[in-house]
Amino acid sequence: MESIRVCTHAGPGSEPVIRTVPWPKVGRKAALIKVGACGVCGTDLHILKGHWPKPLPWPFTLGHELGGIIVECGDEFTEDFMSKPLTVGSKVMIPPLMPCGRCYYCIHYPQTANKCLTPVYYGRYLGFEKPPHMWGGWAEYVYVDLDMLPGTKIYKLPDDMSLRLGALSEPLTSCIRAFNRASRAGGFSWGDTVVIQGSGPIGILAIAAAQEMGAGRVICIGAPEEPRLRLAREFGAGATVNIEEIKSPQDRIARVREIVGGFGADLVMDCSGHSSAGPEGIEMLRDGGTYVEMGQFTDAGSIETSWHRICTKDLNVLGSWGFTGNDLPLGVDMLYRTRNKYPWLNMQTIYPFAEAGVAQAVKDAMAMKTVKSTIVPWPELVE
Repeated sequence: MESIRVCTHAGPGSEPVIRTVPWPKVGRKAALIKVGACGVCGTDLHILKGHWPKPLPWPFTLGHELGGIIVECGDEFTEDFMSKPLTVGSKVMIPPLMPCGRCYYCIHYPQTANKCLTPVYYGRYLGFEKPPHMWGGWAEYVYVDLDMLPGTKIYKLPDDMSLRLGALSEPLTSCIRAFNRASRAGGFSWGDTVVIQGSGPIGILAIAAAQEMGAGRVICIGAPEEPRLRLAREFGAGATVNIEEIKSPQDRIARVREIVGGFGADLVMDCSGHSSAGPEGIEMLRDGGTYVEMGQFTDAGSIETSWHRICTKDLNVLGSWGFTGNDLPLGVDMLYRTRNKYPWLNMQTIYPFAEAGVAQAVKDAMAMKTVKSTIVPWPELVE
């Protein structure tokens, strides 16, 4: 068998290094997945900036938004997490956070198994030194083994689904879960007016999710106009607010209230990850509205605020962290069902799997020149 190339980083601020590893011996409950496409997530960028709050096993392979195809599997690797049959040739995705199924939260609070105490984390907590060294999506192949890592979860994609589209299923699912959190708390209903803070990939995906889940009107706040706010409107945002043009929070609040009506929006969701979003966003809400924070995956720092505003405005304030195992099929289904409704692939800017390609994908994402930088190791799989 040929050797396999994987990309690693040695630490925050380091340049990508592509290493060669041997073709693995695939175990009885294991599979080798050929990566068709893998996105560059905002979390990847924060990790490379040194913002991740927990120890990381440098060097390791980043990348967790992937769509791939099974090229080899063991005799007992026969079905995905939803009991769909898997064989060589099946298109799949694997999420980064995979609850163990055995800890306190997994057993007693399965609806919040995303807070598992001992999760499997592809693209983050599995170091390169752990054989067979293929634990992230910025690589030619990813290895999964249900004996070695029982918390691993694999999801089958439809046979005729683009692997580029499949690579969006993980971040989209985070948005769907956030809206479901609001809905279950009584804070999101059909026809509600929604404001999305942030026009990056999560913000764009949230625009589509809001509409598919019943929002009456969606407004997006962000920058720059090209390519992000333009794409937000292509995805259905009824209006956009450019923070490079309307620079003060007070003026942005006034503009949003002018657009949605003087009382404010029913729901505001932060997808920006900026620490100032919360105090600004709650002032865009009507009294009794709902604020959802799902953009603060790393610690962006504190900001002065008054919790009196939350009390006096009678607000729902919710946090949403990732998703659980049963949420993921909702993202896959929505992407497949609406594959011709939204310009999904227009989100993605394609980069080759090479040290220069990975470095440029990261650089352009950090500079907001792209919406979703996407690394493609095997172009023939996604054409």
